Amino acid sequence: MKTLGVGDPLRLGPYRLLGVLGEGGMGKVYVGEDGRGGVAAIKVLRPELAHDQNLARRFVREALAAQAVRSSGVAAVLGAQTEGGRPWIATDYLAGPTLDQAVDGHGPLDETAVRALAASVARTLGDIHAAGFIHRDLKPQNIVLTSSGPRVIDFGIARPEHGLTLTTTGQIPVTPGYGAPEQVLGRRVTPAADVFSLGAVLVYAATGRRAFEGAHVAAVQYEVVHGEPRWDGLAPHLHSLIAPCLAKEAGARPGPAQISAAFAPPGNSGRVWRRGPVADEIKERERQVRQLTAAPATGTTTTPVTRRRLLTGFAAGGTVLAAGGGATGWWLLRQKEADRKADPFTTPPAAGTPKARLLLADDGDYIIDGSPKPLWHADVGVDSDSRAPLPIRDVVVIGVYGGVAAFNVVDGKQRWHVNDVLAGHYLSLSDRLLAVLGADGVVRTFVPSTGEAKWTADAGAAALVAADDEAVYVMTKDHRLRSVGRSDARIRWTMRIPAPYRGKITIHAAVDSGRLVLATTDGSVLAVTTRDGRTAWERPNQAEKLQVEPVTRNGVVYLNGRTLTARQITDGSEIWSKTTHDMYRDPAEWGPATVHVDSVYASGGMFPERRDTGDGGRKWISRSGGSSDSPVLVQGTGVWTIDHSYKTSVNAVYVANGYQGWTYELPEADRHGLAVDGNRAFIRNDSSLHALPVF
Repeated sequence: MKTLGVGDPLRLGPYRLLGVLGEGGMGKVYVGEDGRGGVAAIKVLRPELAHDQNLARRFVREALAAQAVRSSGVAAVLGAQTEGGRPWIATDYLAGPTLDQAVDGHGPLDETAVRALAASVARTLGDIHAAGFIHRDLKPQNIVLTSSGPRVIDFGIARPEHGLTLTTTGQIPVTPGYGAPEQVLGRRVTPAADVFSLGAVLVYAATGRRAFEGAHVAAVQYEVVHGEPRWDGLAPHLHSLIAPCLAKEAGARPGPAQISAAFAPPGNSGRVWRRGPVADEIKERERQVRQLTAAPATGTTTTPVTRRRLLTGFAAGGTVLAAGGGATGWWLLRQKEADRKADPFTTPPAAGTPKARLLLADDGDYIIDGSPKPLWHADVGVDSDSRAPLPIRDVVVIGVYGGVAAFNVVDGKQRWHVNDVLAGHYLSLSDRLLAVLGADGVVRTFVPSTGEAKWTADAGAAALVAADDEAVYVMTKDHRLRSVGRSDARIRWTMRIPAPYRGKITIHAAVDSGRLVLATTDGSVLAVTTRDGRTAWERPNQAEKLQVEPVTRNGVVYLNGRTLTARQITDGSEIWSKTTHDMYRDPAEWGPATVHVDSVYASGGMFPERRDTGDGGRKWISRSGGSSDSPVLVQGTGVWTIDHSYKTSVNAVYVANGYQGWTYELPEADRHGLAVDGNRAFIRNDSSLHALPVF
């Protein structure tokens, strides 16, 4: 990052500029900070290019198009505006190296990192394609590695600083060696072109060399169209996964969902971005930004131009005003002050998670088999209908008398409260929004950290069921399943539930790989497609006494009940199935399951068990009690569950072997709930909420 120089602006819209991130033929990229401390990357056209009204118009319109992609895998557009004839776009600031910088500085990625990269970028491409866009320029320079995983940047905008120019309508920008054959040949481009680019990116990530090389650009492009990729240094099993992506014919390439499932990284793959030399570089960049933004801000903050304001400006006929005698135009947007209200679909990045310190018995932090001192506890008036606590980064959300409230995870103090919503219906939307349900059937969303209201959808809903990156799924008051788009709050489809399950759908559901898995009050399971709500498969009578609570991971759904079973989520085919028994050796049912890394955890009969996700083989069974209706959750180096069979207690055992860690006694209660996050365990005990440390 360079310091601001002569001619650089000090402020753009609400952003105080702090430094220069990069520079090219099209313009500059700055890092800026808004009045609330949010950091953004701001791209600005050069003044001489801003005189081209078509170029300026396209620059802003592509910013609006980018905002339509709702995915945690992209750098979200925060705002755009024309300032003094110089259009700018503000996006999430990503503190981390690009993939090419990481490989150049630290060498090729290992297999775990390549798999994690492939799965993550494939999911992001799926999100981009689902929004109706094609990236067209996926390459190592357009993938940023952050502590939360890879992010894709700059789709829809070609950047001349990477060997490209902004093209006129009908021309196709191609980065030599990464653009698909159909791009090189100037043919129609489909989402399959991005898959080819991903294959080339993965070869580079795994070997440090380009898949297609040549003495000059034309030679490289010839190799893309007619030659074979350079596989030197690529492990055979990675070759078998990447090769289909680089098929010459677009129709022969797999889709993003197939790629994500095929690469299926280990459960702990997220650690590759938090440990090692690349992680150290990410941390250093994060530190530099914190240091940079610590300087006191000067000047005043102005209201940002939002997506809605820009759209309205175009619709109202944004004006090209003559400058210097009228020979050259500047693209400006006019809009009334009354339309400056915040766009409900523009959401801030998810807040950070303030992690608590892990306790160590060897340091005297706790006594094994003893009882820990809680971090905090309070009688917050938890409603009898509330779900379990829902940690979302820096707050924990729970239903309270008259509504839903959020409490600070550090000290339990209330952050905000909303009335006139159902206490038992709330969902996290990628940790960036909280969805709740009003008694009037309206889905309402809020920023979790602040309680700021965002979009609403009159969905006629009676229950919030589940959510994925694309939609919120609700049950209507007349027993129909409905999908509500997260990007526009519009109803995408409505399907009537099959007669055997009508009126029986619970709030326990899971969604993954294009399937929404629903549980019923009488122990059956129904899976539908997220595309249109049609039935994909059924599993009648999965449970008799306990509630089925599906969980998913990497295209597999795990169901509790009469058996603990793993099934392919696409068609319900069985992978493995295990029965259990109680202390008297009588058949019993499995409680809710949790998947963590390579293991699935659930209480069988009376005791928590850890089993292998691959074949269901038992790794250990703990003799620390856990009620069969309690989830078994992993946090830190412990496994947590609630036992309310005789008295109410929270039991923690060691994840490695199931041995007793500690027990936290609670007053007798009728309703319980358990959740974990940020090295804390959150327990609902009737009307009170408790936060415990973890080891």
